[in-house]
Amino acid sequence: MTRAEATERSDVIVAGAGLIGLACAWEMAGRGIRVTVVEREVPGCGATRVAAGMLAPIGELDFGEPDLLAMNLVARRLYPDFVASIESVSGQDTGFRHTGALHVALDRDEAGELRRIMELQVGHGLESKWLGPMAARDIEPGISPSLSGAILVEDDAVVDPRALVEALRIGLELRGVGILQAEVRELIREGDGRVAGVETSGGRFEADRVVAAPGAEAGIAGWLPEGVRPPVRPVKGQTVELRGDAEDPVCTRILGSERVYIAPRPDGRVILGATVEEMGFDRRVTGGGVHELLREAYRLLPEVAEMEFVGAIAGLRPGTPDNLPVIGRTSVEGLILATGHYRNGILLAPITARAVADLIEGTDPEAVAAADPERFERQDQETK
Repeated sequence: MTRAEATERSDVIVAGAGLIGLACAWEMAGRGIRVTVVEREVPGCGATRVAAGMLAPIGELDFGEPDLLAMNLVARRLYPDFVASIESVSGQDTGFRHTGALHVALDRDEAGELRRIMELQVGHGLESKWLGPMAARDIEPGISPSLSGAILVEDDAVVDPRALVEALRIGLELRGVGILQAEVRELIREGDGRVAGVETSGGRFEADRVVAAPGAEAGIAGWLPEGVRPPVRPVKGQTVELRGDAEDPVCTRILGSERVYIAPRPDGRVILGATVEEMGFDRRVTGGGVHELLREAYRLLPEVAEMEFVGAIAGLRPGTPDNLPVIGRTSVEGLILATGHYRNGILLAPITARAVADLIEGTDPEAVAAADPERFERQDQETK
């Protein structure tokens, strides 16, 4: 990453170098579009570095979110080719593994709720399988012997978001895409209102199109015109990292219960996550948050008690009123939004990248139609 300096004109400026912004830049560069990425801090410094990296559209399915499910399923199908292209150019391992997932009920009440979730999955035509306690422990011997049952989801996978960001950083550099360290301060517009670039702490950068990917700060980003600033709020999440033996891992699949998930890494580490806290822009790691994650992880997988404590971290997810992301054109010609991915930013990176590149090239991607930024304005008008 370099300090911002005036460069030749780009076709597109991407404001924000979280995974979403970097993925968009990657897809556009692959199509021959000249891209410059501008980031205030370092790539992946926001929610991306806190994320566990679960790619679990089936296991994480919730009620009343059919549009989100459709996007998540497309994104999961895109992921193998997405990471393969990045790994091929960068030479870096992204930690992508098709692990499958085991969602565990630790008592009878949790089993009832888990069966409801399975009915929802099956109702959507998704593949999942109910396992009794013995069958569940046959495939993951470390889980609590007192469990009441589990759902096996073979299609879920995991990626290491930090490794993926580093691979993208290297790959983008090799593709000639600059990632410049500067703070975006103003959207530059022509007399007719069209986008002409951005003014930053490092100077002015010109482009006909700007992709805004500011994550949880999208709702307060002063450089975005008020009329198109999306209703994105920060939702705090804390995660804990533990280290174990790569040759004898505590689990090989994603494990989940009602209150915690455990995402394995190829080197024997696991990520415990994640709290969901409406605390504004509070990024503090708290004793209560760490205690909750360790307690619930121990209930699910007692062996975590013997693992080395590496650390804990907190980040801010970009939440929206309907839990759908915000991807699409705005009323400002040349300005595209790519934010609001809430708990699904890692999973949705490849479909978001494709959609943004399509929008830049002038087509309307049907796969993300439900994420249209103008839906909030339409909803407001309908309620009046």
